[in-house]
Amino acid sequence: RESIAMAAIKLHGYPQSTCTTNVLASLYEKEADYEFVTVDLRTGAHKQPAFLALNPLGQIPVIQDGDLTLFESRAIIKYLAKKFEGKGSNLWGSTLREQALVEQWSQVEAQSYNPAVTAIIVQAVFAPMMGGKTDEGIVQSNVEKLDK
Repeated sequence: RESIAMAAIKLHGYPQSTCTTNVLASLYEKEADYEFVTVDLRTGAHKQPAFLALNPLGQIPVIQDGDLTLFESRAIIKYLAKKFEGKGSNLWGSTLREQALVEQWSQVEAQSYNPAVTAIIVQAVFAPMMGGKTDEGIVQSNVEKLDK
């Protein structure tokens, strides 16, 4: 559904980023038109003034929707779920109970799953991509966290 012509939403991210792909999956599920802008982490584009003007933390993803600039993938996904309510998949739930359960599992993902997976990906994928070496100790300790 990626659209180049005058998309309402512009998503800034890196295709191999799990946070970016989570937002991409949400856009797909909501059948939303968007424009994807690659922020090349390998060249440090996320630390350049133009990108820091969008997110002072220098992290991806970021969306722009009209005059709204929003970062943090879970906040973006929640925004998309509400903005496109009634279109595509129901990502947020219809009742208070459903929404509470979505929020609960979102927090589990944020606090338990994502930190370990991110550490593994940084070591196994991004460190070698940037010319560094994988720290197998970090990988193993985070695999063990996921096994619990």
